[in-house]
Amino acid sequence: MELYRQLKERLLEEVRSGRYGSDGRLPTEHELCELYGVSRTPVTRALSELADEGVVIRRRKLGTFVNPEWLNDTSLPELVVMGAGLPWAAQMRQAAGQGMRLDVRTPPLQELHDKFLKSVAEGNGPDLAVLDSVWVAEFARAGFLTPLNELDPDWVADEHDADFLPPFAGAYRQGGDTMAVQAPADVTGLWYRRSALRRAGLPPPSTWEELHSLGRALAADRPPGGHVLVLPGGHAAAETTTYALVTLLAANGASVLSESAVTLDSPATVETLRFLRRMLDDGVILPEVVNHTMDRPAQLFATGQADLCVGASYQAADLAEWAGVGLDRLYDEFGFVRMPRGPHGRSAVLCGGMAYTIPRQARHPELAMRLLKAAVAPDALVALCLETGQLPPRRSALERISLVSPFHAETGARLEHAVLRPSSPVYALVSNRLQAMVAEVLTRRLEPDAAVTRAADMISAITGLPQGS
Repeated sequence: MELYRQLKERLLEEVRSGRYGSDGRLPTEHELCELYGVSRTPVTRALSELADEGVVIRRRKLGTFVNPEWLNDTSLPELVVMGAGLPWAAQMRQAAGQGMRLDVRTPPLQELHDKFLKSVAEGNGPDLAVLDSVWVAEFARAGFLTPLNELDPDWVADEHDADFLPPFAGAYRQGGDTMAVQAPADVTGLWYRRSALRRAGLPPPSTWEELHSLGRALAADRPPGGHVLVLPGGHAAAETTTYALVTLLAANGASVLSESAVTLDSPATVETLRFLRRMLDDGVILPEVVNHTMDRPAQLFATGQADLCVGASYQAADLAEWAGVGLDRLYDEFGFVRMPRGPHGRSAVLCGGMAYTIPRQARHPELAMRLLKAAVAPDALVALCLETGQLPPRRSALERISLVSPFHAETGARLEHAVLRPSSPVYALVSNRLQAMVAEVLTRRLEPDAAVTRAADMISAITGLPQGS
């Protein structure tokens, strides 16, 4: 997100929270520059836009003040919206337009699940929530979500089902009802540094053996103890570890769950973990990946401390920032390909992201549905995805963005045949067990076959599903 928009969003939240006291006076432009460590240009633009929208009043030689009429305008209905991330919050405000007020709550992503659950338990659930897509099954089964076809069956049939891509159109159905709508999506794969591959004289890998050979060649060109391939490898990275693992499994024809059984304990899964162990033994992966936090692998990669990174398309904006390049030049520096295929699989991408939901406790469900539709309109999706590097889940939006962004054209083509993370009402427990399995192998606490058997047994107990093929 552009710097001035981040600052604007922060100031807007501070105005709503009453931070500026009884006189409503904001800090001067100079004070804001010092407070947030930015130049005057984004400060001036942020304040100018807030003034244009009636949020603040700028008085010559006196300063900038909160507009009491805007703050106290109770003639418009107020929707409580919950989700994580500044780009999303700014998009919600743009989508709302002039017909409603928003109380936007943005807890950190790692707290979002519990914050949403607590709000529902207290009878104070939001009107609209943007949740991790893998939580939808849990909250739908608990009866916390409103089927969207109850609110606008024509839009669900004519726009959602017709225009959203196959991985998403039917992903959130329960008993024939559509419980959520995909927000901007992302796909997993392998990031690589173009200059490193040129030095090695090798193309991007398409198989595990090619990845292994490339890793060994790059390792020979790195100082001892230097990273070659980085990835999230344990509990410290939480869901990003599961994201990476399920991608590797899919690339070798393995899976975690089917609708009726736990399918994890298979030769293809064991082979996947043996491949990781082999990369560890050859110095392509370092043991410390087990302790990497969520963003650490991408930071190492972007700053030149690694040449390869198992990651996702949503990291594009962060990679550009850490590497010091514009998002429009990211693809000149780095490449992003499908996960190379294993001996028993195919090149694969895993697809995920957040999903828009309307809780049963919504006080304004019809307005929330209107806001949801505005947020996933093709033009809105294109604008947001150009900022974040994510992918629009609608065909019409993907076609538009592909005309102006080579990165989106390249990565978006993979959405049609992407796979999703395993769906389960107890997904959080399943994910935790998968993270443990990876860590057990990379720390050599267990051999791959023993780690897989242990994880499958525990997931079977967690889900109540039998083990099967």
